[in-house]
Parts: sequence; C-alpha cells; structure tokens
Amino acid sequence: MKFARASRGDAARPRLSRDVYVLGIIAFFVMVGFGVVVPVLPVYVRSFGVGYVEVGAVVSAFALMRFVASPFIGRLIDWGGERTVLAVGIGIVAVSSGLVGIAASYPQLLLLRGVGGIGSAMFSVAAMTLLLGSTNASMRGRAIGFYQGGFLIGGMAGPAIGGLLATISLTAPFFFYAGTLAVAGVVGLVMLSSRAAPTSATGAPVVRVPFRGVLRDTRFRAACAANFAQGWSSFGVRSALVPVLVVEVLRGPSSWTGIAFAVAAVAQAIALAPAARFVDTVGRRPAIIGSFAVAAVTIFAVPFAPNILLLTALLCVYGVAAAFMGTAPAAAVGDAAGASGGRPVAVFSMFSDLGAIIGPLVAGLLADTVSYPVAFAVGAALLLATSLYAIRMPSGRAEKEPATTR
Repeated sequence: MKFARASRGDAARPRLSRDVYVLGIIAFFVMVGFGVVVPVLPVYVRSFGVGYVEVGAVVSAFALMRFVASPFIGRLIDWGGERTVLAVGIGIVAVSSGLVGIAASYPQLLLLRGVGGIGSAMFSVAAMTLLLGSTNASMRGRAIGFYQGGFLIGGMAGPAIGGLLATISLTAPFFFYAGTLAVAGVVGLVMLSSRAAPTSATGAPVVRVPFRGVLRDTRFRAACAANFAQGWSSFGVRSALVPVLVVEVLRGPSSWTGIAFAVAAVAQAIALAPAARFVDTVGRRPAIIGSFAVAAVTIFAVPFAPNILLLTALLCVYGVAAAFMGTAPAAAVGDAAGASGGRPVAVFSMFSDLGAIIGPLVAGLLADTVSYPVAFAVGAALLLATSLYAIRMPSGRAEKEPATTR
C-alpha cells in the first residue's frame, strides 16, 4: 500500500521533458568539441605567420558574426522550426570547423571562423527557444540547469582531450570538433520535437505575446541586462584578465590558471542543481539580485588576492554565483516571452555576445592605461547595477506565464 502511494506521488511529480534531456546531450557534444579547439586555436593561427592582433581577430570574428546573425534567427525559427534551425546551425559549424583544419591561408581561416559564428548563433538561439518554449514555468529553472550542465561537463572534458589531440597534430582537434558536432546534429534531427509546444503549469496552451509586449516586460529587460553584464564580466574580466593577473601579478606559471578555472568549474557544476531548484521554487528575482551582488563583490576582490589559493577560492565563489546567473535570467526570459518564438531569445543572446565583444576590449584598455583593479571594478559595477535593477522585477515564489499576467 505504501509502495502504491509512493508510485502515485512519483507519477504526480513534474518531470523534465524528453527534449530537455536531448538538448543536454547535444550541449555536451557541442561543448566537448569547442573545448578541444579552444587551447589549440591561438597556436594554430600563429602557425600561419601572423601576429597576436590577427589571433585576436579570429576569436572576435566568431563572436561578432554570432552577434550580427542573431537578429535574423528568430525569423528563421518562426519559419522553419527550432529543430531544423538547430540542426542546420550545427551543420554549418561542423563543416566550417573541418575546413579550418585544411585552410590554406589566414584569410580563409578568418572567414571560416566567421561562418562558424553564424552557425553557432543558429544553434544556441534555436536550442534555448525550444527549451524555454516547451517547459512550463514551474520546471524552467531545472530544465535550463540540466542543459547548462551538459555544456559545463563538456567544457571540462574538452580541453584535456584537445591537449592529447594536439600532440598528434594541430589540425586534429578541428576534425574532432567537426565529428562531435555531426553527432550532435544527428541527435537533434532524430530525437527533438519539430517545434516547441508550450503549455502552462496547468497543461493549457500558452498565449503568444507580441514582441513589443515582451520588450516592455521588466523581467525581460532585467534578463538582458544580466546577460550583458555576465558576458562582460565572464569574457572581458574573468577569462581575459585573470590569466594575465596570475602570470604578471602573482608571478605564477600559466598552469595555475588552468587549475584555478577547473576547480571553479567543478564548484559551478556542483551548484547547478541547487541553483536551478532555487530559481524554480523561490524565484527568479531573488536569484538574480543575490547572485549578481555576490559576483560583483567577488570580481572586485579578485585583483587584490595575495596568492593563488585565495584567488582560486574567489573564483569558486564566482562559479557558484554563475550557476544562478546562468539559470535565473534565461528562466525570466521564458516567463516573459512564453510562446513568442525565437525573437526574444535572439535579443537576449545578443546582449551576452555584445558584452563578450566589448568587455575584453574595454577591460584590456583599462588594465593597460589605468590598473587591473579599475578594470575589474568596471565589471563589478555592471554586475551590481544588474542586481539593483532586478529589484524592479515582480516578486513571489512562482513566476506566472505571460497569458496569466497580461
């Protein structure tokens, strides 16, 4: 009898949809391949006899083309569906990455990386649109957490594999990346739903919200501000300046950076599940306010760390905050947009790309002309401003779907 009651309770408990699990698997394969390429790409670009500016241009071209392509992807999703756009985007990145491995000149390599950025934008916007649109508000944080867990685990495994492949050839990682992307694309085509079919927590269809209505929603605006601040602080400050800080200020080997980032990634991975549950049960608003405030204090303190141990501890705290920062804003977009298609997700994605493009340039300029603490302080100010703006979001334990709030 007790067993029967437990079974009925399990059946009544909301579960993640199959699409969420499939998207998590796809995210893992995509990020494993991306992680394989990241450590090798600068060295490979240098093998063409170019300088560090040209190396930076290859990295920037990928992010820039993601940003340029994003406004058009929402329309593509409305026309062809999430699954098709996702698979085509992965295919573009796979082909362009394979061709990078046989590029005959630097201009070819630069062009191919730019094309890969377009495919990356198609994949990421389509995947998030499908994820948000097919998950009701009560499970949205956990769905995003599972999806990001695939990225995080793949990102931790990728660099180690890339280091091994680089001992064979500088081009081997690019072919491996193309292979993992091919697997991800096939999985998406075969196993994903053709189009999101969103429902509310009660099972009723969610009404489509006009895009202008989404733009006026405080939740969407706060989420976009959060994505911009996170793109700036993660890429412009954390990824761009911490490695230099370790070598030039702490006088440690570059391997310390890899160890510190790996430990922080583990902390973030451990925090993902509790963060996702918090976002669903307590709310998006307190998650954004608290995590961005903690991240601001942490980033501000990083350049004053006297040794690698304290620096690693600070990065771990930032990693825990990042688990909330990556989950709550995306869930807020789903709450505000509902079944509004890919345009809100595309705009949301653009803010992160814009922060990733501008952040490294401004942070680097400030570090060169003023000081490291000032460069970190600007990133901290953006994170704090996001925390303060999120106070304007609706309060409450459960976020309602657009159909019930307008």
